[in-house]
This record gives sequence, C-alpha cells and structure tokens, in this order.
Amino acid sequence: MPLARLARAAGPRRSRAHHSLRASGKPGVDVALIDRAEHEIDMAAYVLTDWPVMQALTRAADRGVHIRIYLDGAQLAEREPMKVFNDLAETPGVEIRIKHENSDPMHLKSYQIDGRLLRTGAANFSASGLKRQDNDLIVIESTDAAIKFKRAFETRFESGEGLSYGAKP
Repeated sequence: MPLARLARAAGPRRSRAHHSLRASGKPGVDVALIDRAEHEIDMAAYVLTDWPVMQALTRAADRGVHIRIYLDGAQLAEREPMKVFNDLAETPGVEIRIKHENSDPMHLKSYQIDGRLLRTGAANFSASGLKRQDNDLIVIESTDAAIKFKRAFETRFESGEGLSYGAKP
C-alpha cells in the first residue's frame, strides 16, 4: 500500500507522523523506538546488519517484548552470520523467518511497535543505510497504521521459512 494512502487510511484519529529526509541525521531513531517497546515488535527487513539495532532488539526481548522478524533470504545468504545476529536469533521471545528463495524480493524496511507505532521509509537497518546514505525514515504514531502493517506482516511471516543456520528457528 502506498504510504500516502496508508496515511490517509489512518485518518484523523490522533495520528502523528515524523519524517526525516535524511536518516543519517538521526542514526539513533530506531534504537530509541525499540528501547521504548513494551509488548511486541514486528519487523520486515530487507537488510538487518546494524549492530545497535540488533542489540536493541535483543534488549527488548530480554525484557519480555515478543519480537518477530521477517528477512529477505537473498540478502541474508550474501553474508556470514554475525555473533550479534546469532545472539539475537537465540534470544527467547525472538522468532525469525526468511522469505522463500523463489519468491519475489521483499524490500521493506519497516516495523510496528505495540500496535501503536509504524516505522517505515527507505533506510535499511544497516550502518550505511542509517548513517551514510541519503534515505528517508518515517515514524507514524497511529494505531490504524500499525495494525494495517501488522496484518500484512502476519501473512508474510507465516509464509516464511524458519532460520536454519547457526541460529534457532
């Protein structure tokens, strides 16, 4: 769903959006948002290599937040698993699934927190995507937007394959 349409669908019900034209101007946004999570995080990530983001997700799981992550398998296959990624994958309360190898690329860089907040935009969860590239990062404080993302996420997540290398599915 196009972002403009998603924003319109969220309606006037106490929605607030925060936009940064350059994600590199705010490299700690994701960590700060993840650190505020209380119940659940659903993340769809084309790339997930940023250590501070992975460490924030691990901290969230350690405090009881349920984490579901859906990754693009092609991007994951291009690199060896990092210790920080394996630590995240092995943390109780973290479920990671991979897009099927033969399906279309999944290019999302989004997550919802606690059914109240949606983060989206062009910035990958990588050091270069969050610190050096000219990407946008949009945070929408809207229950409607978060729930719509969650519904679409659940379909993707259920169709994915469990993680099979070095980490527990």
